[in-house]
Amino acid sequence: MNEALLELPKLYKGRLLERPNRFLGIIELETGQRIRSFVADPGRMTELLFPGAEVYVAHTAREDRKTQYDLALVKNGQTLVSVDSRVANKLVKKALSARALNPFKDYEHLHAEPVVKKGRLDFLLTGKDLTPCYLEVKSCTLVIDNIAMFPDAPTVRGARHLGELIEFKKEGFRSCVVFIIQHPDAKVFSPNEKTDPFFAKEFYRALNNGVEIYSYKCNITTKAISINESVSIGQLS
Repeated sequence: MNEALLELPKLYKGRLLERPNRFLGIIELETGQRIRSFVADPGRMTELLFPGAEVYVAHTAREDRKTQYDLALVKNGQTLVSVDSRVANKLVKKALSARALNPFKDYEHLHAEPVVKKGRLDFLLTGKDLTPCYLEVKSCTLVIDNIAMFPDAPTVRGARHLGELIEFKKEGFRSCVVFIIQHPDAKVFSPNEKTDPFFAKEFYRALNNGVEIYSYKCNITTKAISINESVSIGQLS
């Protein structure tokens, strides 16, 4: 699916020293320089971001920022994992624009961040003689024993999005969720009922009410990230 390939900026290798808060990582580069890096994912990611973890950062110096780097990748065993939640939306937007995601390939127009009753969703897709489609994208990094799970921390916002999609489905729209698993080792996807039982409840309520749910895993290198293949939806026992 080359149409959905996202090229990465030049990355610098280092090791994580600490994560003082959800959005900040203190990293020692290979040169020995210590830097502060923005972590663009509010999830816990304790299985990935621990002291000593091999990480890759991009230099993004701007005067209006407190950090001059963005955390992009982390090495998990022999696997590179993307820990920038913004990547998921960027990948899906590229794939939708190229009409490369099969469930949505017939839609001609892409509207980003449509306003809905309680805020915004990620996309609204429209096309001639097609039912308008509301689409929400979620980034997933937690993979244990080849099972991808979302979320890795409770998310009231995520559950609210599912509720909104259920309502849109009842009103006659097409409603969909796409989970982008930024971890290549995933073989099945499941809601993380242990961490967030309410989200899991809303997940299955959405399925039972006709909301379409898709999950895709990624190919990840230090040069680019791309959507690879679909992953089946399962249920944790």
